[in-house]
Amino acid sequence: MQISRCGIHGFHEVLGIDTDEIRFYWAIESEDKNATQVFYRIVVTTDAAELESDRPDISKLVWDSGRVESNEQRNILCKPSTGFQSTTSHFWRITVWDQTNNAHHTAANHFFTAYPRSHLLTPYSMNQTYMPHSSLIFKSWFEDEANRWKAVWIGDGGDKPIYLRKAFELAQKPVRAILFASGLGHFNMSVNGQPASDHRLDPGWTNYHRRVQFTSYDVTGHLDSGHNALGVHLGNGFYAGDKGGDDRFFWPMYEDNTYVRYGNELCFFGELHLFYGNGEHTVLISDGSWKVSKSATTLANIYASENHDRRRYPSGWDSASFDDTEWAPAKPLTGPRGHIYYQTQPPVVLHETFQPRKVHSPRKGVVCYDLGQNASTMVKIAVEGAAGSEIIVRYSETVREDGTVLMPDPLFKEFETGVFSRIILSGTGQPEIWEPDFSFTSARYIQVEGVSLDAGSGLPVIHSAVGRHISSAARKLGHMTTDKADVNSLLSALYWSFSSNLFSYHTDCPQIEKFGWLEVTHLLAPATQYIRDMESLYTKILDDILDSQEPSGLVPTMAPEIRYMCGPLHDTITWGCALCLLPDILRQYYGSTHVIPKVYPAAVQYMEYMKTKERKGGLIEHGLGDWGRGIAFGNNQANIETAVYYRCLQCVEMMAHELGKLQEAEKFKQWSARIYDVYNQHLLVTDDQSRPYAYYTSLDNYPERDCDAIAQAMALQFGLVPTKFHSDVMAAFLDDVADGKIRAGEIGLRFLFNTLADAKRPDLVLQMVRQEEHPSYMRFLRRGETTLLEFWQDECRSKCHDMLGTIYEWFYAAVLGLKPVSEAYRTFEINPPYESEFDHVKGSVDSPYGLILIEFMRTDKTSVKLDLQVPFGTTAIVKLPADMRQAEIGSAKEAIKSVHGRELELSHGSYTVFVQL
Repeated sequence: MQISRCGIHGFHEVLGIDTDEIRFYWAIESEDKNATQVFYRIVVTTDAAELESDRPDISKLVWDSGRVESNEQRNILCKPSTGFQSTTSHFWRITVWDQTNNAHHTAANHFFTAYPRSHLLTPYSMNQTYMPHSSLIFKSWFEDEANRWKAVWIGDGGDKPIYLRKAFELAQKPVRAILFASGLGHFNMSVNGQPASDHRLDPGWTNYHRRVQFTSYDVTGHLDSGHNALGVHLGNGFYAGDKGGDDRFFWPMYEDNTYVRYGNELCFFGELHLFYGNGEHTVLISDGSWKVSKSATTLANIYASENHDRRRYPSGWDSASFDDTEWAPAKPLTGPRGHIYYQTQPPVVLHETFQPRKVHSPRKGVVCYDLGQNASTMVKIAVEGAAGSEIIVRYSETVREDGTVLMPDPLFKEFETGVFSRIILSGTGQPEIWEPDFSFTSARYIQVEGVSLDAGSGLPVIHSAVGRHISSAARKLGHMTTDKADVNSLLSALYWSFSSNLFSYHTDCPQIEKFGWLEVTHLLAPATQYIRDMESLYTKILDDILDSQEPSGLVPTMAPEIRYMCGPLHDTITWGCALCLLPDILRQYYGSTHVIPKVYPAAVQYMEYMKTKERKGGLIEHGLGDWGRGIAFGNNQANIETAVYYRCLQCVEMMAHELGKLQEAEKFKQWSARIYDVYNQHLLVTDDQSRPYAYYTSLDNYPERDCDAIAQAMALQFGLVPTKFHSDVMAAFLDDVADGKIRAGEIGLRFLFNTLADAKRPDLVLQMVRQEEHPSYMRFLRRGETTLLEFWQDECRSKCHDMLGTIYEWFYAAVLGLKPVSEAYRTFEINPPYESEFDHVKGSVDSPYGLILIEFMRTDKTSVKLDLQVPFGTTAIVKLPADMRQAEIGSAKEAIKSVHGRELELSHGSYTVFVQL
């Protein structure tokens, strides 16, 4: 037995923990079929050596769970009675005992704390000699030196990109060096000329009036005795959006200019904590002793627009030997209004590199590149030319016949003309490398102007251009393939659409908008959890939602609310419900409840707000309905929004139970029961003699009764159908989808596919997928698209939208056949597509408890072979065909034996199941 993976819930990195309670998890591997975890113990100390002792030094012991009799491996609460000590290394180890009382240990794990009880920076002006009368006011603050931030915000007082640096001397090399830092809008951190990490676009996007994230880096290996230097490159981001002097595209300012800057001064703060072998701990902070200079990047517009003058680049500016005597002293600044919090979600990093599939020059001075794959991208080019030569780089998801960039939506031609990067060469006689520092887009095509492929043209020569996929560093979990080429192509397009929209929140698209619309977060969560570990990202998104909630209780459709919307685009429960649904998603898929204490009060307030929107005794019908299927009127508003309201109430009830608030839980139980009754009173039709079944109608054309699939699917999927009418409603659903056409908007689409999965009709799903005309996924692919488009159109403004991607969940749940049953896959179902066109399906998901492997093979028309791997601590329920002739099962250490019944219950191990149909 060995502990294969362990960590802390809700934190991707752990070098700046700023909370006084955390929750541990771990996964185990064992080849012993009889192995079980009987006991566990977790010890947290401030000295790694103490972890080896059965009785750690009490002065260094932070927390000890004691030996606990339990097979739990997740959500283990650690809450020291006095909290965690600030700016201190903490070491922890898990020990588990198996059924023979043998102990198994992890190595010593490490996390570093920031200031758990302080989320504000020191007000610089209040500590200056010209305000001596303030000393009494801030006495308690400054007396608590160990538990307060010491750095101050600095910059040059302007809103254009800048370099900041701090040279310093070290008498000796530290044994540990931890750097806390944040820069708004975005910053790149370096130490002695080397990147402090692989992060891009730090810190994550937030409502900067409420919350500002800091990041943390272990830079021990970057420092040495003698001369050292810290370097910071600051750009605008969303904090101080900039259209530049030539009016570049910046979506929050588009059309009605609803964007209001969070701040007008780019700013940075940092603390470098240095620890030495003799126990000494010193801190170097950002203050007026730092030096500042304007950047060679003069425009940093996050919508893929930068200006960069290579002639102005101060080579070696972030190295220790650089002469900064001509640089100005940095100015202490007020900084943003928001409190300071550790960046818990995964950082944004670079992933795959796309080499061009095609390179051509449609006319003199223009070179076009086809990367072959649309994706969220930071480009990188190498150009050689004379000093002062100007290069323009454009990006696109669509091109004209000659290969030049095209925005097909006439309403957004500004994106075609107003999104570009301008680079001015320094003329070194060598290829000059340019890559954006603070911007990205979604692109398959790159167009470079002012260059040539031919060295004799008199123009700068472009040597290379590549695209580098940029996305969240969230751990990759799942993959699947089938024996159908068109399905595999769709799975690829789904993957790139999903991966291209994961940043510091779940974006709607990485090109035009980059906004945190909340409906994709919860609708796509059941699909995304198969392919990425989303726990810490959802944790952060909930913070964004809490920061965006209005005093009335309203949860807006977007968080953070970078562009203000109005009407239903601001207030719609199918978007705002993410506040209530995400805690249940974290519980269901990750076995984690750490967010519930902070979310519950806000969720209660949201439900009280929604109560004011009730009509006819409990229906909700004031939002966007099935967005994307008919916008202005109709589209199943009452069916969809009331069903989501009902589910929200159930989630709030769950949270109340989790917190031990049993009376409040009962209140929400009765509340949801009332909505159930009202839903069926107004929407369930049982007296229509023209139809052979009971069904759900919308109120779109009241009193006319309709009977579409989405109305039936919503009731079925949300548990709103009385038992005696279940078969009727399923029959009504199947009648409406019998022609294999998609009739669903963005919201209803997920529930359409899930109901078809329950009905075991993969044939209908695949017929919908393969339609020649829209709505059709395969029409996208037949036309050469490699990601999903925003709408069911041949051409539209955005071609990297994942909101139509809920079918991804269907592929994993109904084709690979994997579905979690209890929390965090402790129990999961394997129900392969016995009755489908698939002859071979193979996939894996690295679940919270370990790797699940499934391979389904149809060996002939009447035989199926199923290879399975079940992780330790879990139980797999394998579904067998109801009409099979026989089944057998074998494993590496057990002989093949017959199976009795139509279900197999398997503990950890590897198995092969043979089924005769």
